[in-house]
Amino acid sequence: MSDISTFVLVPGAWQAGWVWQPVARRLRAAGHEAVTLTLPGLADGDRRDGRHLSETVDHVVAEIERRDLHDVVLVGHSWGGYPITGAAHRVAHRLARIVYYNAFVPARGVPFVDENAEYAAIMRAAIDASPDGSVEVAFEQVPVLVPELPEAARRIFHELLGPQPGAYFLEPLDVPDVTGLGKPLSYVLGADDHALARPGDELAARIGLTPTMVPGGHQGMLTYPDEVTRALLA
Repeated sequence: MSDISTFVLVPGAWQAGWVWQPVARRLRAAGHEAVTLTLPGLADGDRRDGRHLSETVDHVVAEIERRDLHDVVLVGHSWGGYPITGAAHRVAHRLARIVYYNAFVPARGVPFVDENAEYAAIMRAAIDASPDGSVEVAFEQVPVLVPELPEAARRIFHELLGPQPGAYFLEPLDVPDVTGLGKPLSYVLGADDHALARPGDELAARIGLTPTMVPGGHQGMLTYPDEVTRALLA
């Protein structure tokens, strides 16, 4: 990419804009603009109850429109594939490209929780048992997210994660897939990502792509930011 683009970087579940900061700095150093978003309910101290998946889509759209962004490369990580897919249909005229990074490409009408039958009942039970309908990540689950980090760094990463509003997992996205938008698409996949509920190449195939491989696990934007940045710029 030779022209200046604006990268709008959307985090995955339990995370906020901080997770994209190393990549955002590198994108700016390469001459581009970069915006890291924190979705409703995922900032420290946010209310988690009463949320709806549509709020995350509305937030992405509102930020792109409020900032009057054009030539946008819209990037979603992990569960962040849901809000970027919904938003892409509403701001398609502002987009240059759509990138899924270790991300879910939503199946129309299928909520995130139902992408993996093995864990669906467990996640629903955790949401039902929570006073505010949210779900948290246990430390025991962190190694699959950041396999390349030592335990001390994993504990820091875990402390940064916040509860995820349960409705974001329970509600489906009712839009066509993004292939009909006529925008270039990319799917970037970490070689050691074992956190996705479905194989990354299967998710990429939903939009007719073969993944571009980069080093690292599910959170490679933190552990391999140079390589992830290069893949986003390719």
